Formats: sequence, structure tokens, C-alpha cells
Amino acid sequence: MDEQAFTRGCGCVSVMLFATGKQTYNDAGAELYPSYVSMDEFVDVEALRSLDSYITQRVKSHILQDSDPLFLNKHRLEADSPYQPGVREVWLRRTVPGTPYDYLDVDRTEVWEYTEAASEFTLLVDLLKTLPFSSLGRMLLIYDDGGREVPAHRDHEAMDICHEFIWMRTNRKKPFYVLNESTGEKKYIDGYTAWFDTVNQYHGSDAGDSLTFSIRVDGRFTDEFREQIPFDRENPASTPAIWAAKRGGTA
Repeated sequence: MDEQAFTRGCGCVSVMLFATGKQTYNDAGAELYPSYVSMDEFVDVEALRSLDSYITQRVKSHILQDSDPLFLNKHRLEADSPYQPGVREVWLRRTVPGTPYDYLDVDRTEVWEYTEAASEFTLLVDLLKTLPFSSLGRMLLIYDDGGREVPAHRDHEAMDICHEFIWMRTNRKKPFYVLNESTGEKKYIDGYTAWFDTVNQYHGSDAGDSLTFSIRVDGRFTDEFREQIPFDRENPASTPAIWAAKRGGTA
């Protein structure tokens, strides 16, 4: 990644910070990981769980079509782990025509629009519109029915960018974790939703025994919701970890 200063980061004063190689946060912040913030109290979990069969049926239809793009795993912990582990994605929102895809733009809500696939998942989209976002960016489903793992990885390397998102699932079949690379400790997501640091710690999923899927929604949280978040100015990407610590680790 080119060394440039990114000025879009959780509404904080941004500085030039990059996670390079396997080095992430400094020793003083190492105790923050692994961690995540459960978002269950901010989401209608019962409504989310009620969509399990609905989403499962539609994902199975996509499996039969065998045309969805593969998940790409660029910033892997282990260089010899697969760049394309084999899991697939259904994009519910994509960048508007003429706008090149840049991962750092997942929260630039003005450059995203609904896809044709979104019309297949209208009940899910309706639920996602009730989340505490003032505007929505990227939306996608990630699924697998072949017992494949997603090796530990980071989403990007710019520590001065904090993406506001919610990771979700309708059941607990997907063994999804966050990882402290220094200690090897894994913390598995226990509930149905989470927000976590995707830069200073790694995350991934173990192989499932059957069809597994999760949903990720990126955007910009509402001002009211953001008031309770302790945004970090030194390392904005660590904000979810700091919030998790203040809330007792995962809640």
C-alpha cells in the first residue's frame, strides 16, 4: 500500500499509520486483543434470526447457479494460505458504474448502489435498513457449503481508518473468530452480531459442518449512535477494541 495519509477515519483527526507485515498495534495496546463488540443489543436479533430459512433458501439457489464471485483474502497472516479460499459472496450493493472498487471506500456511501441480487433478499435488505446507520455503503453475504475455512487475515493496513460496520449471522453455525497473532488466542463470536478491529488484529472462520453464511453491512453510524463510542485519535482502527474493553471485552 502506498504511504499516503488517509483523512477519512471515524470522524477523528487522522494521522499516517500503517500496519506492515505481521506487526499491528504496539505493545501498550496488545492487551486489547482479541476482542469484539457485540451489537446484539442494537439489532432486532429475533427479526434477524427469523430470516434464517429465507436466506438459506436463496443462498442454496445461488450455489446451484455457481456464478457468485470468490472471496479474496489479500492481507493474510500466513503468506502460504490461499488468496482464494473458495468461499463465495453475494453482493447486495456495489459501486456505481464508472467508480473503481477500492476497499477503503466501503463506507463512502455515495458511491454504492443496490444490485440485482438485492431484489432476491428484500426482507434482509429491509432489516438492514433498520440498523443504526445514517447511510449505507457496501452490503454483502459471504457463504460456503464445502467445509472451507477462511484463513486469518486483516481487511486492510491503514490504522488511521476505522470502518463502521456490523457483521451479522442468522444462526451460530459459522465458527467466526478474532485473533491475537502474538499469543495465538482466538475469541469466537458468541452472539449474532459484532463490530471489531479489522486492522490491528486478524480474523477468520474455521470450516463449518454444513452451509454457513454471514452478512456484513458497512456505512456511517448515526450521530446518536456514535456518541457512545470512544473513538481513538492515535489509532482510529482500534476504536472497536477500545470500546470492547470499556464494555468488558465483548459486550
